[in-house]
Amino acid sequence: MIELVAGDAWMTVHPDEGGRIGRLQVNGEALLNDNPAEMPFTWGCYPMAPWAGRVRRGQFRFDGREYQLPINMPPHAIHGTGFVSRWEVLDAGLDYCDMATELPWAFGGRATQHLQLDEHGLAAVLSVYATAHPMPAVIGWHPCFTKPQSVELEFTNMYPRDDDYMPMVNTIAPTPKPWDDCFTQPRGPLRLHYPRQTVTIDSDCDHWVAYDMADHITCIEPQSGPPDAFNIGGATRLEPGDLLQRHMSIRWKSRTK
Repeated sequence: MIELVAGDAWMTVHPDEGGRIGRLQVNGEALLNDNPAEMPFTWGCYPMAPWAGRVRRGQFRFDGREYQLPINMPPHAIHGTGFVSRWEVLDAGLDYCDMATELPWAFGGRATQHLQLDEHGLAAVLSVYATAHPMPAVIGWHPCFTKPQSVELEFTNMYPRDDDYMPMVNTIAPTPKPWDDCFTQPRGPLRLHYPRQTVTIDSDCDHWVAYDMADHITCIEPQSGPPDAFNIGGATRLEPGDLLQRHMSIRWKSRTK
């Protein structure tokens, strides 16, 4: 475990548990669910690579061949391999760390991430490289925030789900909460309000999954493509030597009383 500190912010990073951020505390207030006794899907903030969200039945076709992924949330494959892999620490200091891991799937490849903490927020960079083989890729993050008092989450479009709990191709206007759905085009900053601060999450990803069905967490997940992108479209094709990279920031500001 690595500890990073900046001002009143403190966080832990767990290279052996999916390269995830475990605890994130600001002014003594916990912003992430930091209970590792829960499933690996629902604690901390973890990288999703080389795919994000569900892949229907773990099956997809690429360059004329059929592939089967391990089913880790029956009946689907979900969130890639990075969040349960061991990451190598390449460099670390008081307020940053760099990690890397190999991607254990049919195409190989490598993922790296950089985490930088400062007194006002966290910046994250996630990259996936194709090495020996062409490959499809979708990347993103899965922050499991502790339940906020209120939220500002407005989007233009939503992917409706079918009876198999999978996104359909054509988007619609967002339906009312609760959500476990993928959205595009935020209408404004995405904010979570806590007693002591307001948290804003931003990214250059163009898809967002919002999950607020649980009583104790709310997840706002930036992704480079939609769930099941390997089948419905939206994945990035990488040739050997190509890079897919995205950025995310989680910023906080003290609330005035």
